[in-house]
Amino acid sequence: MSSPDNLPALSEAQWEIMNLVWDRGECSVADVWKVLQERRGVARNTVQTLMIRLKEKGWLSSREVDGAFLFTPTVSRDCSQQSTVQRLIETVFNGSAEGLVLSLLHGGALSTGEVERLRRLIASSRKKES
Repeated sequence: MSSPDNLPALSEAQWEIMNLVWDRGECSVADVWKVLQERRGVARNTVQTLMIRLKEKGWLSSREVDGAFLFTPTVSRDCSQQSTVQRLIETVFNGSAEGLVLSLLHGGALSTGEVERLRRLIASSRKKES
């Protein structure tokens, strides 16, 4: 798979499509459209255009099977998320991961369970370092 660092950033709508493709591994425009149609009534042509643009930008590849194109991701979800978060930290938080975490904590974006899991991950990370 490719690295997301060399690809253009994804818009919110593109992330939504990529998440569907990552969940399925391979899917057609119709597969994605059915899900998005139920969520928010998007036109099939809009989904097709977005998926073609994702392919042109290098996020998706496709192959033709029985007259339909099946799309697959060229970049893993984990790498894409890590790259996007790193860009966010660099641009919005001036390189401070602490600033991102504090924003999440103070903004109420983390549940009690998530905070506890983060505490355990930090403790585990500290043990590995020593």
